[in-house]
Amino acid sequence: MNNLLNKRRAGVLLHITSLPGTDKQGNLGKDAYDFVNFLHDTGITVWQTLPLGMTHADGSPYQCLSAHAGNPALIDIDDLVKRNWLATSEQCEECNGSFSFNKSCLVAKVFEGFLENANQQDKDDFLEFCQEKASWLDDFALFLALRNLFNQQCWNQWPKPFKEREINALDEARQRLSKAIQEIKFEQYIFFRQWMALKAYANVRGVLLFGDIPIFVSYDSSDVWANRKVFKLNESGEMSVVAGVPPDYFSETGQRWGNPHYDWNYLTKTGFTWWVDRMITQLEQFDILRIDHFRGLEAAWEIPADEPTAQNGEWVKAPGSALLKAIKAKLGSIPLVAEDLGIITDEVDALRDEFNLPGMKILQFAFGSGPDNPYLPSHYERNCVVYTGTHDNDTTIGWSNSINEYERNYAYDYLGNHSTSLHCLLIQAALGSVANLAIIPMQDILELGSEARMNTPGTTIGNWKWRFQWQQLSNDQVSRFKHLVSLFNRK
Repeated sequence: MNNLLNKRRAGVLLHITSLPGTDKQGNLGKDAYDFVNFLHDTGITVWQTLPLGMTHADGSPYQCLSAHAGNPALIDIDDLVKRNWLATSEQCEECNGSFSFNKSCLVAKVFEGFLENANQQDKDDFLEFCQEKASWLDDFALFLALRNLFNQQCWNQWPKPFKEREINALDEARQRLSKAIQEIKFEQYIFFRQWMALKAYANVRGVLLFGDIPIFVSYDSSDVWANRKVFKLNESGEMSVVAGVPPDYFSETGQRWGNPHYDWNYLTKTGFTWWVDRMITQLEQFDILRIDHFRGLEAAWEIPADEPTAQNGEWVKAPGSALLKAIKAKLGSIPLVAEDLGIITDEVDALRDEFNLPGMKILQFAFGSGPDNPYLPSHYERNCVVYTGTHDNDTTIGWSNSINEYERNYAYDYLGNHSTSLHCLLIQAALGSVANLAIIPMQDILELGSEARMNTPGTTIGNWKWRFQWQQLSNDQVSRFKHLVSLFNRK
């Protein structure tokens, strides 16, 4: 286990889009820095976000257009105005969008200002960025330029020469779309520049950034278009099986995610290079990483592509141990957390323990099945991460309002103090547990109900939109949380 995870720490879960600000979603500007200051002043040393990739129209950070590229919608335009790369008069309401909107209109104007007004060091820095990231950036920029040209259609709907990546067609496109390609690369440069500046600021303030890696990638992505051999696709590039999970706590029909599965035979033969490169990008951006749906590295649920739900599928083995060994051989002992929720087998536990990875404990799951429930704090080991709930759960107040009488009574009997609200008791139980890392969603600190839920698994409408405002955070909430962090020796 990496030593960053071998210490008692407290963290807060808040995605960048949920930050306050003048944009229609949060960004990497002033409020992100103010949030770091809030964490530092409260004694919190970990900020966990959701994936930072460029989303599709539904806004899900778990279905992105690239496993490497950042989301340009998070760019702070004010920073670029201050650098004299964009005149304030050039901004417009249409450029202040959300989710799939990537601020390309504004960034194209910024690029003109950059070429005209940036100093030579900045220009050299941009060229160096393009060279360093060329292994994924070249394909991504061409992919996005073509996707824009073809009205946002998935790559499998493009004209055949571009779908099949015929050399002459791609060479011609690179010349014809050279301006758009450079602007897309510049967007990525600005995103990474701003994110790395925020990370440096957080680290100086004693705050570690905790990221999330979706185990699968979107079919409609530059990764699949440019690396078809990595995935289980037929000769025409279509999926015969898709990813998901069988019926579980979240859904009676399971979750049909629709992602392509990996061709593990090909990945094994190539030394898992695609996965290792993906990890390198993420480790540049974060101090700690969580592998979402970790159990898919032991076996993944394969659903026939023509099935409308996830009910009819099968578990297919994956070479998780060989993959993690390849990553460790290349990158050393890195701070990984295993999202080991759902249907977990002894084999999944063994894979996690082979690499001494901390798993996850969710307190909202703890009180429905008696004293053997593995999510009760009395069963924790130090090497785990405890949450009141995650981005996929209701807020803890929302949860406490929806549980049955048995769960409520059991929770109070276990946690004690019937005069205190359950959500406060769960926060205290998480911070007071033996788990090395305790993460509390910002919604629970703010004492918000179901209206502040971030995501409801198995649904596609109304998710990923929650934001907080600074006036929602009271001095009493800050003082109480700061006291608990100190009381339970989380530094």
